[in-house]
Amino acid sequence: MREAAHPGQILAYPADESSPEATGTLPRPVRDVRTRRVARAERPSEEPKTSTREPAIQEPEGPRTEVPEPEATRRAAGVTESSRANRGWWDRNADEYQTEHGTFLGDARFVWCPEGLDEVEAELLGPSEELTGKDVLEIGAGAAQCARWLAAQGARPVALDLSHRQLQHALRIGGSFPLVCADASVLPFADGSFDLACSAYGALPFVADPRLVLREVRRVLRPGGRFVFSVTHPLRWAFPDEPGPEGLSVSGSYFDRTPYVEQDEEGRAVYVEHHRTIGDRVRDVATSGFRLVDLVEPEWPEWNTSEWGGWSPLRGHLIPGTAIFVCERD
Repeated sequence: MREAAHPGQILAYPADESSPEATGTLPRPVRDVRTRRVARAERPSEEPKTSTREPAIQEPEGPRTEVPEPEATRRAAGVTESSRANRGWWDRNADEYQTEHGTFLGDARFVWCPEGLDEVEAELLGPSEELTGKDVLEIGAGAAQCARWLAAQGARPVALDLSHRQLQHALRIGGSFPLVCADASVLPFADGSFDLACSAYGALPFVADPRLVLREVRRVLRPGGRFVFSVTHPLRWAFPDEPGPEGLSVSGSYFDRTPYVEQDEEGRAVYVEHHRTIGDRVRDVATSGFRLVDLVEPEWPEWNTSEWGGWSPLRGHLIPGTAIFVCERD
């Protein structure tokens, strides 16, 4: 597969019927029940950054169909339903997401979380000077900002996302690395294709069985390879997803693993997010054949005065918002 992936096109595995052009993807407000936001961090720029807000991808003009607001609930959602719902959600909302957050994300920065932890400082994948020549897989890449930063360090990244529309934004911004539209639980790569893998709030929060993703990542990593992924800190699921004082009181059980689901009028899921406790995450890592090297819980820095969904300075100084798992394949 690696040889068939070329810059300037998006390869889809399998081809998505809703995106026939595929032959040539962090936060969102939701309503009550268990309001959640998927986050990619925003951080004030120390220097001017190229904006990803313009130009927007142009689509043929025509009448738009008003879609009723989905119902937010907590219910079971399996592997197939979760994948289908989240592919559709990110395809529909990619434009709005990139317009709203593209400037904060930058075009070629690697930010792990809303707290603003930057890979330049964290070096969770290793020292930047050692990335040169490394084959790196970014999972849940969105517009591939992280992959673009990796390429600038001399690495050979591949950006993978479930959403074809997100990857169209990656194509719009540009880059000299492959873009692959595929499900993270069925990676279209040969065994031992990569030295490193990373995922900043991508894939893992949305899959019903994260072990499927972890085992696939382990398969495509070479011996000694490292996988680093960030997710919403599990503790956050016990609190309302609100940035102010109302988000500081426990509203549910930390041990309630029932997924958060938004569904349409016919009860079909249109967005799904799954909860795992810290213990669940550690066991998932271990049983999937990884060794947990580190568990990073970024503290909220004083410079960061921004709010992103339920992430805010008020909450960030009191409770953790992100968990980053640093794993290695023996």
